[in-house]
This record gives sequence, structure tokens and C-alpha cells, in this order.
Amino acid sequence: MGSTSARDDGSTPEGTGGHAGPGRRDLIRRSAALGLVAVPAMGFLSACATGGGGGGGASDGTTAAAGEKTDKNPLGVKEGAPLEAFIFKGGLGDQYAKDAEADYKATYKAEVKHTGTQQVGPKLTPRFAGGNPPDVIDNSGADHLDMNKLSTQGQLQDLAALLDAPSLDDPAKKVRDTIHPSTIEKGKHGDTFDVLYYAFTIYGTWYSQKLLDSRGWTYPKTLDEMVALCGEIKKAGLAPWTYAGKYPYYVHFNLFAQIAKIGGMEKWIAIDNLEPNAWTSNDGVRQVVEHYEELAAKKYFLEGSQGLTHIQSQTAWTKGKAVFLPNGSWVENESAPTTPDGFGMSVGALFDGGGGDKLPHGTLRAEPSEPYIVAAKGRNPIGGMELLRIMLSKKHAQNFATKVKSLTCVVDATEGMTLSPGLASASKVFKEAGENLISLQLQEWYPALTDEKIGGLTGQLLAGELKAADWIKKTQAEADKVAKDSSVTKFKRTA
Repeated sequence: MGSTSARDDGSTPEGTGGHAGPGRRDLIRRSAALGLVAVPAMGFLSACATGGGGGGGASDGTTAAAGEKTDKNPLGVKEGAPLEAFIFKGGLGDQYAKDAEADYKATYKAEVKHTGTQQVGPKLTPRFAGGNPPDVIDNSGADHLDMNKLSTQGQLQDLAALLDAPSLDDPAKKVRDTIHPSTIEKGKHGDTFDVLYYAFTIYGTWYSQKLLDSRGWTYPKTLDEMVALCGEIKKAGLAPWTYAGKYPYYVHFNLFAQIAKIGGMEKWIAIDNLEPNAWTSNDGVRQVVEHYEELAAKKYFLEGSQGLTHIQSQTAWTKGKAVFLPNGSWVENESAPTTPDGFGMSVGALFDGGGGDKLPHGTLRAEPSEPYIVAAKGRNPIGGMELLRIMLSKKHAQNFATKVKSLTCVVDATEGMTLSPGLASASKVFKEAGENLISLQLQEWYPALTDEKIGGLTGQLLAGELKAADWIKKTQAEADKVAKDSSVTKFKRTA
């Protein structure tokens, strides 16, 4: 749930079928009282978008494991010291992490305890409170830990040493020089880099190239062309769009980025920073939200989409009931069980709004996702950082691409590989976008605002129950509430 957010997995909570029962609901409330778990609306699912602490050891007084630093062991991992990894097991699974753990175990002759789960927050909140957190955590999913509060409390390991360590592939290069620069920017709280977003998600409008070709349709370049094509699609007896109506924040993956594309990043940064009138004074907001109002008014969404989960909407899409789906690049792996051979899964960049767009044609929302953190007060934070260094090698970046059909933050790791259709399409639009990439923070920093409050408004908008002007007015009001709420930690970005 870009984290989604770190929220980019689109997963279903364990044993719930997507709905929180009374026991789980109480657990989430208790977790929230401790200030360690992000509180979603009941049934809220994260997609598969946050200073630090030292590695002083667990709060029970034990000393964190540390060994001698050498050329082959630049972080100083203590050989034989156990490592505990807690990995979110959602749309991306967790086998890729197990593979990296196997290399860690072989290199350092250490036992690695692995837990794969979709309930990271509820399971780890008491452990952080008790001073015995696991060493490395993939903090994604519906019930992810609140990284803002963890960072403020000094619970997150400062990962500067990881960035400055030599990469496994080329000791002459530091890790920081092998990953996309936005990974470092997105992972900072203030000046401290304490979150590694391992995946690199391509967001956009997903479609079947086979379907478009069979009907003689072309992916639209502009919002107006999209509306016109939707008319043709509807006449052909198909629904132009579907979406996860039970979790309408999925639509924000496109809607928010489309606003930034038309209105420009300077005005979007004002939205990220919760500035007064940031929504109401942005012409890009008006143009984009009115576009969605028009799609709803013309009934261009698959009937019943309001009641669909992310999995159900993806299944309707892969079965050809709808042509377009707003989503992130994890969708190829997650929808694989229902995707027919030859589907030609593809993703398109953002649409042009008109002559006044601040960003050019081909602009794409592409940003780091899948947040990994190391517990500063764990028993082996150095080992936790070393596991991340192993994962940032080309070997494991390529393994990730092969197993889950998604990119990592490691630059050019998939060069020369034969990619799956969706990943090949994502890589293509990513390269075509060049430097015209959009990265947003609002969903990462204030998920309750975007996914619950604004998400609820978006659900009404797409159901034809709310006008664009009212959506904008109410969204601004909700953002203002957060801006004035002293209990919410605020963050600022300048670029």
C-alpha cells in the first residue's frame, strides 16, 4: 500500500480476507496507544510510500553484536551472532529476502530467524515497547509501524554507515553510488537516513496491450483523449476503468501524480508540506479532479467497482471486464494467478492536461517503495545493515526482479535481463521519462489523511456522489486539520 506505505504491496491481512475482526481491531487500537503502529481505517490495506538512533543495543542492557572491520567485512559484523529478520509477506512475497538471508548465513556462519507476516505493526509494537525488536524489518502492509514516531523516538538505526560502505559488486563504489538518489532523499527523517526503500515502483495506468491491439485502440496521450477513448470502449460493451473501491486510495497513485504533472512539483510540494490553500489554489487539482468527476458522471467505471477489493478489481481487469486500472508495478506479480497468457501487461505514463502543463509528456510517477528499517536497539543492528548491503548487490536485485517482477533501487540492475511483460513495460516508460520523474510524500507522511479522509472523499467522487469542487474544498479542510494538529509529527521537503 506506495506504501504505501511504504505502501506498495496491495496485500490482504492474514486470516482476515481483507477485513479486520473485533480481536484485531482491539489490537490495532492498543498498538496505536503505544504510538508505534500507523492506524488505518478498518479493512484498510496498504499497497506494496518516514532522526535515527545509534546501535547501542537492546534496552535490557545487552550490547549489540559487533566484530572487527575488514575489507571483506566493512561494517564489522560479528561472526556467529544471530540475526532476526521480520519481512512483510504481501504482494511481493518474502522468498527474495530468504535468498539474501541464506548468503548472510553462509558468509557469517550465523543463524537467521525469519518471520514472514502481513501484520508487522501488531506483532512488533510490543517488542519495540519492550526493548527487544528484531534486527531488520520490512515495514510494509496494512498494519505497518509508524516510522515517523519510531524515528522521533530514536528507535531507528542511522543507516549512514551502510551508504558509505563499499558495494558488494565493486568495492571501489560506495553503496550510495549504486542506488537511485531518490532512495536516499525519501528515506530521510530530517538529516538522518534511517529507512531504505528497497523496491522501485512504477505507478501509472495499467492495461492489456493485446486488448488494445485487438480493438485498434491506442493508449491516450491526453486527458481529453482518454475521455474520448472511454466512450468508444463503453460502446464496445466493456468498462473503461475499474479500481479498488473498498480502498479508493489506490486511485491516488494516479490522481495525485497527475496533479503534480499538470500543476508542477512546486505546487505539489506545498501540498506535501500541508501549506494553507495548497489544494484550493492549484489549477492542476481542479483540472484533474474534474476529469475524474466526468469519468464518474459518464459511468466509465465498471459497475460494482465501489465494492471491490484490490484483488477483485485486478481480477476483473485481467479477465477483460475493464480496460484500465490505476496501480503500481507490484500488480504483475500479485495478479499473476489470473493473468492469461499473451495478456501483454503494460503501463502508461501520465496524461497531458493541455498546453499549460508544468511537466512534459512522458512524465512518470516512479519512486522508491518497500521500506526496510534496522532497529537501533536490536541485538544485531550491524548485521541488519549488512543484510541490506547484500540485498543491494546486483545478484539479489536481479533475483528480486525475477521472483517478483519489480525493480529495485539498484541502478541498472536489470540491464541485459529478459524481463516479464509488465516489468519490461515499466522499465521502458521509466527510461523514456528520463529525469521527468515524480515522487510524492503525502501518502508516506500522513497516511491517515490520504487513505482514510481523502480516500473516503475519492470514493464518493468516483461513485458520482460528490462534485469536484466539493472534493477540493473538503480535502483542503482535512489537510488543514492535520496541519493544525500538534499531535501529528510534521515533515518538510524542498525538492
